[in-house]
Amino acid sequence: MARYTGPKVRISRRYNEPILGDNKALQKKNYAPGMHGRGKKRKQSEYAIQLSEKQKAKYIYGLLERQFAKLFDTASRKKGVTGEVLLQLLEARLDNTVYRLGIAPTRRAARQLVLHKHILVNGDVVNIASYTLKPGDLVAVRERSKSLEVITDSLSLQGAKKYNWLEWDNHEMAGKIVNLPPREDIPENINEQLIVELYSK
Repeated sequence: MARYTGPKVRISRRYNEPILGDNKALQKKNYAPGMHGRGKKRKQSEYAIQLSEKQKAKYIYGLLERQFAKLFDTASRKKGVTGEVLLQLLEARLDNTVYRLGIAPTRRAARQLVLHKHILVNGDVVNIASYTLKPGDLVAVRERSKSLEVITDSLSLQGAKKYNWLEWDNHEMAGKIVNLPPREDIPENINEQLIVELYSK
């Protein structure tokens, strides 16, 4: 499966946010990467700002360009505000939902759990990270995988994350998609309107 395999810290420093879960790097060097990182930033064009926002969203959710463009096309065809629908589709991906439920500590770890067939959707093994979940779907840890250290550690350290659009049963190690999340329930620092403007050019 295609995925970003480049340097993680550089991406976080570019946007000055812990995009790939590396807070320590930002604490040590809170300026952009490269030899001119400490220098004065020049003014960005409107296009550059829009492109930067799209790239940030791609890195956060672990998508490549073609996947992201296809998802935007799907969002633009659905009813509702395109930017909000786009974020809902990103949040409804199986790997992201596994992460949101607290089963995995990061989206990358969640993706690996899905690809290695540790996750069930409505009782069936699904190993496609981009699988789109719908309200009412049940996401659970496979019985033989419930003792995996990465899963037990993640749940014990951070517990099941609380989101209004998700229900979690700690005993069964299963979560239910109650509804697609409204914009206020999506914590990511993304200006989706800039992405819509970029693709509308």
